[in-house]
Amino acid sequence: MLSRVTPLEAKYIIKIMTGDLRIGLKESLVEEAIAAAYDVPLAQVQRANMLLGDIGETLRYAAEGKLAQARMRLFHPLGFMLASPAESAEDALAYFHNAWVEDKYDGIRAQAHSSGGEVKIFSRTRDEITESFPELPDALAGLQQDAVLDGEIVAWSYLAQESGRALPFSALQQRLGRKKVSHELMRKVPVAFLVFDVLYAGEEILIDCPLRERARILEQLLAERRVVPSRPRAGQALLNFDGPDAEAEQEIRLIRAPVAAASAAKELNKLFDEAQSRGNEGLMIKDPESAYTPGRRGKSWLKLKRELATLDVVVTAVEYGHGKRVGVLSDDTFAVWNGDELVNIGKAYSGLTDAEIAEMTKWFLDHTIEDQGFRRVVEPNIVLEVAFNNMMRSDRHNSGFALRFPRIVRLRPDKLPEEADTIATAHEIYERQK
Repeated sequence: MLSRVTPLEAKYIIKIMTGDLRIGLKESLVEEAIAAAYDVPLAQVQRANMLLGDIGETLRYAAEGKLAQARMRLFHPLGFMLASPAESAEDALAYFHNAWVEDKYDGIRAQAHSSGGEVKIFSRTRDEITESFPELPDALAGLQQDAVLDGEIVAWSYLAQESGRALPFSALQQRLGRKKVSHELMRKVPVAFLVFDVLYAGEEILIDCPLRERARILEQLLAERRVVPSRPRAGQALLNFDGPDAEAEQEIRLIRAPVAAASAAKELNKLFDEAQSRGNEGLMIKDPESAYTPGRRGKSWLKLKRELATLDVVVTAVEYGHGKRVGVLSDDTFAVWNGDELVNIGKAYSGLTDAEIAEMTKWFLDHTIEDQGFRRVVEPNIVLEVAFNNMMRSDRHNSGFALRFPRIVRLRPDKLPEEADTIATAHEIYERQK
């Protein structure tokens, strides 16, 4: 192939194959190229690639005119359906009136593939994470049909006095990224898979079915499993499960996420307060008539949550961005005060406009203390207000804390660096969330 192309074409072919194309080559762009090359609808290419899980195989199907014959293959992750933020209960119900409501758990999104005795679990980034949670495959292996389930892995308390509940993300963090998990760690930080959707069951792909129908199929699929009931009894708060007995507690790993209904803002706000009282982030609000749209963020699924708090922080270092932000300093590392010293507590890259990023890039270039190439240490004069969902103990930063999902709310040119928050404020927030 290289002998048949021009030198410039060869250069980019090699960059694509070696992953050295700095602008990034997304699979979606390859799908568009296949559709153009073989004059077929893009939607047909996208669906075949989703089912096959192999862009090379999708190309072969297109070349042979067989895209419509593509069938689902297990053990490759499908795209996850994403939710859009809702500003309030009233805003959420503006999109659909009769809503299905679930707690928004503080864990990691996961997709489980089960066929016979084989189980694989994938993260939202489509990485396989089965080895990190060795107690979960056994709970999923007993399903009577081949299936693909969507849910959340959470650290789970089996204490009888708590009647079973999800623990904060800081607990689950101890389990992440581990290839080998000791029995002691599994005992110390038990996990559960809270399943809320089914994408495939038997030999049928279900993503085009409405959520109401998928829920019925999911209930049927789990009927022979020993799982916690999906609907609370009268007078029982959502996600306030009956705790298992001591002998069974380690067996209950697969839990149907409870579902409530709401058609008024007052009802949603009540459910929201109950979810936060259980330590969960907020609510997921879903249209029961919606299809499952992999990899897309629409208005059929909404998330309602309130940030734990905001901090005023000082930018200490910046990095060049990726994609459309190559060439601008858009990734900010920021700090709070510990006495007379600034200690880093987080890093964020979202929240500012392109115009603000361009303006700040010029300022950072003019006020660099140390040029490390991709990263620059800068004069600590820029104050930001950042929001976040959770604060965790972490040795990633020298403050001893890290922020979960930090977002830049705004620049604070009205504040001097000396007016930024302190490590004492971080301690207070951490203790309050516990």
